[in-house]
Amino acid sequence: MSKPVRVGMIGAGFIAEIHMDAYLRLSDLDVEVVAVAASRMESAQRFAARYQIPHAYDDAYALIAREDINLVDLCVPNVLHEPLGLAAARAGKHIICEKPLTGYFGGEEATKPVGKTPKRLMYARAVAGAREMVRAAKENDVKLMYAENWLYSPPIVRAAELAKASGGTILEIRAQECHNGSHASYAKSWALAGGGALLRLASHPICAALWLKREEGRWRGGEPIEPVAVMAEVGDLSKVPSFLAEEEHFIVDDWQDVENWGSVIITFSDGTRAVILASDIVLGGIEDELHLIMSNCRIDCDMSHSGMLRAFAPNERVFAEEYIMEKVSTKAGWSYPSFDEKYLLGYPAEIRDFVESVSFDREPRSTGELGLQVVQVIYGAYQSAEEGRRIALR
Repeated sequence: MSKPVRVGMIGAGFIAEIHMDAYLRLSDLDVEVVAVAASRMESAQRFAARYQIPHAYDDAYALIAREDINLVDLCVPNVLHEPLGLAAARAGKHIICEKPLTGYFGGEEATKPVGKTPKRLMYARAVAGAREMVRAAKENDVKLMYAENWLYSPPIVRAAELAKASGGTILEIRAQECHNGSHASYAKSWALAGGGALLRLASHPICAALWLKREEGRWRGGEPIEPVAVMAEVGDLSKVPSFLAEEEHFIVDDWQDVENWGSVIITFSDGTRAVILASDIVLGGIEDELHLIMSNCRIDCDMSHSGMLRAFAPNERVFAEEYIMEKVSTKAGWSYPSFDEKYLLGYPAEIRDFVESVSFDREPRSTGELGLQVVQVIYGAYQSAEEGRRIALR
């Protein structure tokens, strides 16, 4: 027997818009966004008016306290995920939490700037925070759903089906998310973002790799295959002297204490590997790719430059008013216009899974436990890069 799902949206920015688009596609389910909260009342009211949401708040905790809400959707900066997630769980609300589940944003032990804090301390605090969120959800009998859209992207979902059908072994996963950098001011500071490219970008391919290996273990009738160790390198490549000397910069160059480039090697419990790349120094539009190197086949996923639609323009004016694709620097020359970017990146399927999980009381594909593993891998990677050694995941 299904039950109605009444959503309280916290946040009224970019990702909240994406989630609202997904809710509006669920005409066959009994779901309604009944309230929205933002840091400024004007933002909340503007968002509520645009989507005909009945109630607007500038106090997230007042929204959480509403008795008619049974699902809280956290579309807020990373630093707010943990406190708001814990408040929602303790109020008996199911939770959708955007990536990352939580992170390290400073504390009594922090140095200044926060990004210079020893990474072993960051690892301990971030993982403890993620575990507390998972624990609070279990203790209050609510679902903590980790909003990782890559797990719902049609190419990756189909790749998982093909991998299972092949009967082969996933020996290596190569995956990346790259573009020319975030222009959001909060993304450039560790105290607000909790990390740089590894946290903002690599969290997507890392989660996909963890999920695919977990599912492979289940396909084989055994235990999930888990990550056991990481090795990593990170850096701010916008500080290279020759780059600084160039007159014009086409990539974001004002990072504070976070990295804009990172690579991670993940070792799994069955001895296989994943190689993950995250970069804010890549021109030409966003690159979302995942490759499965298997014992009996190869499967490649390209969620951004699929080639299903291509366009050529001799100059910028031709498509001046048209959206082409995320992070593309120019509309001149050849391009790959997106025809339903949200669908291809998995957002509608993600929100459908979460709403159905609450309505029909079942487990979602992307759980809080998976979000916890992503935090472990990322902060283990930060510790590895700082200490120059392989880190066993505890």
